[in-house]
Amino acid sequence: MATAKKAAAKKAPAKKAAPAKKAAAKKAPAAKKAAPAKKAAAKKTAAKKAPAKKRTPNAAFMKAMTPSPQLAAVIGDKPVPRTEVTKKVWDYIKANKLQDSAKRTMINADAKLKEIFKKAQVSMFEMTKLINAHLK
Repeated sequence: MATAKKAAAKKAPAKKAAPAKKAAAKKAPAAKKAAPAKKAAAKKTAAKKAPAKKRTPNAAFMKAMTPSPQLAAVIGDKPVPRTEVTKKVWDYIKANKLQDSAKRTMINADAKLKEIFKKAQVSMFEMTKLINAHLK
């Protein structure tokens, strides 16, 4: 039995030495990869120096849309772009604390929003789809 323990003890250090060789082999190519990384960093700084082009908004989003009477009860009856409709609905949700406290992606509908959503609770991702049906 004593020889079996010694044999097991001898095998353990041999296993530890092998990964050390692999780690040393992996470190050598990493040093070679450092030079291309410096070139990439130099390119990024050159790109940052160039003036960024100003992004033009999509005309479809900026077109004023007329809300339905149900949606007008929440955001007002004036024609507004889709982006503003979403902002105003979120303002209404936050002002009335309609965002679900447990699962923040869900919105609990009150009486006005239930007319738009046709459900008691919707996800914030589904909300815009349901609102688009109320815009002309």
